[in-house]
Amino acid sequence: MKRFQIEIREMRKWSKRVVFLFLCLSICLQIPSVSSSTSPFQENEGHKESSAAGTLKLEHEDAHIVHCSRERSRSAWKIIEEYLMPFVEKERYKVSSGCRLHSDNDLFRDQEQHKLHVDINEWRCGYCRKSFYEEKYLDKHFDNRHFDFLNVSHGRCLADLCGALHCDFVMDSAPRKTKCNPAAAARNKHLCESLADSCFPVSNGPVSVRLHEFFLRQFCDAHTCARGPKPFSKGRKKRTSILYISISILTLMLLPLFYFFIYLYQRGIKRGSQELKRILPSGRKKKPF
Repeated sequence: MKRFQIEIREMRKWSKRVVFLFLCLSICLQIPSVSSSTSPFQENEGHKESSAAGTLKLEHEDAHIVHCSRERSRSAWKIIEEYLMPFVEKERYKVSSGCRLHSDNDLFRDQEQHKLHVDINEWRCGYCRKSFYEEKYLDKHFDNRHFDFLNVSHGRCLADLCGALHCDFVMDSAPRKTKCNPAAAARNKHLCESLADSCFPVSNGPVSVRLHEFFLRQFCDAHTCARGPKPFSKGRKKRTSILYISISILTLMLLPLFYFFIYLYQRGIKRGSQELKRILPSGRKKKPF
């Protein structure tokens, strides 16, 4: 009887252990299912957050989009500086701000003036002094960090004048043989002539008349599919840079000093040789007879 009771107790103990193990096993199996059920929700939330951040980023980037080519605007300004402004300054003519060739109508003028070309592989931002290896990275820096310095008040893009100013002729390192489009040539010539009329009105006097005629010969006559003059037929005159003037003045100042030091050096050599000749005869001993 006692033996039977002991066996029953042992069976109860084992049954409790089996139930406990079963419970533990069921709990362990439920934990991954819970985590797997919650993970899609978390991923969905993360996707929402990232998509929201992406939307904000895109909206922020869209706010900074400018539909104007910086590269072509730079080329147009380079042409104006080299092939037009030296002749205008020679005539002492003041271009009005209403002229589309005026610097106030260049969207990127302030940013371009804050470019510092320190070395061959170093471009520096004039606003925050940050350095870059290439100019294109500095351009991206301007677009991202210094967008507020764009001259958007006039809403003018200098690149729109590239057709009249022959930007492609300057930008193409190797000239390409392309078939001339008469319609495009006519449009560019009309734009070129309108620039001449607005920037150098013939009613402003003889100086304006001369510059009007010069502009037509320099830029407009080449807009034809027939064999005619090439762009910039009147040539160009580069402005004398401030650095060149400074070096020239410094050279003129140092040149007399250089010749003065040469004179002192040669005079010192002559004096030293004369003293040496005096010392040598006195230093010789007379031979006894």
